[in-house]
Amino acid sequence: MKRLFPMIWCLAGVLAWEQVDMKQLMLDLIHPASNAILLRVFRGGPKDEKEWAEVRHNALTLAESGTLLATRGPSVTDWMKAAKLLADAGAAAYRAAQAKDAKALTAAAESIDQSCTTCHKQFRPNVFPREGGSK
Repeated sequence: MKRLFPMIWCLAGVLAWEQVDMKQLMLDLIHPASNAILLRVFRGGPKDEKEWAEVRHNALTLAESGTLLATRGPSVTDWMKAAKLLADAGAAAYRAAQAKDAKALTAAAESIDQSCTTCHKQFRPNVFPREGGSK
């Protein structure tokens, strides 16, 4: 019975996970994590251990979200590149937070912003219209 419980738990998680769509991933996972980091940097960076821990948590969420997006999104080259940009930016923010390096965190925040913009220009044209288009 001890071996069966984890397998049942895993299967239940997979079934529940399949019900989460891309919009939910963005609204409930990626957007809050990216905004928390960008806002923290905009406000002058983390000031204490609690704030650095918050950045680490959100950076790890972004790094793993990039991997998740690569498995959940379309199998097109541009999508995979955009997902990798997010994963790399999240990993850079995580390393900066681990080292408590405010300068590196600022650079990582710029990469996070760029990864979001790059992806949304390509895959959310209603948010970022293509050249010559309008909102």
